[in-house]
Formats: sequence, structure tokens, C-alpha cells
Amino acid sequence: MYTVRIEDGFAAAHFLTHYHGKCERLHGHNYKVFVTASGRNLDDGGMLLDFGILKGALRKVTSELDHTSLNDHPAFDDGCPSAERISLFVYEKMHALMPDASLTLVEVFETDRNRATYSPD
Repeated sequence: MYTVRIEDGFAAAHFLTHYHGKCERLHGHNYKVFVTASGRNLDDGGMLLDFGILKGALRKVTSELDHTSLNDHPAFDDGCPSAERISLFVYEKMHALMPDASLTLVEVFETDRNRATYSPD
């Protein structure tokens, strides 16, 4: 099995309305996002996926979130833009942009030590 992983990031603010603690107040993060794709077959150029195409798709997704208040985004209109829900959002957007790519994992880091992941399996 071959695996490729790309990285991008974005800065955004949010607050968690169904949470009791300091994260219910407006605050921000410099998010890091990693997207992993896997597969058994390489193309004629010996690649699973072109890094440039994969990175371009991720950049399109993260630019939609960059320097925004995530609570104002329609995907999080219930007031819960958690890292877990952001990882699902990134997966769904990436899958729509690259339906033939076997995306296996999306990791969203709020900090260097805290991450949430989404996997379609």
C-alpha cells in the first residue's frame, strides 16, 4: 500500500456553544491540516497522486476557512466548529474536489499537541 500526505494550514477564530469552559469564549487557532491518501496502484509516472494537485485542492478548502470566524460558516451553523467537525468538513470538500482519490485520513491540529481526525472507514 502506498500513502501520500500533504499539509496546509489556516488561521481562524471560533467558540463552542455546547461546551462549558474557556473554549466557549471566542478564541483563535493556527490550524494545521494533514490529508492522507492511500492506494495500491501507481500511475505511469510512478506516483499515487500528484502532490501539486492534492495540495491545490487542500489549499482551496483551507482558504475558505482562513481568517474567518468558523461560527459564521454555514457548515458549523449549529455553533460547534470543533476540530472533529472541521476534519469532516475538510474530508467532504476534498472528496468532492477529488472523488477518485482514496482519501484515508484528515488530521486537524488546533495546537501542536491537540488534534482530531476523520477517516471514512
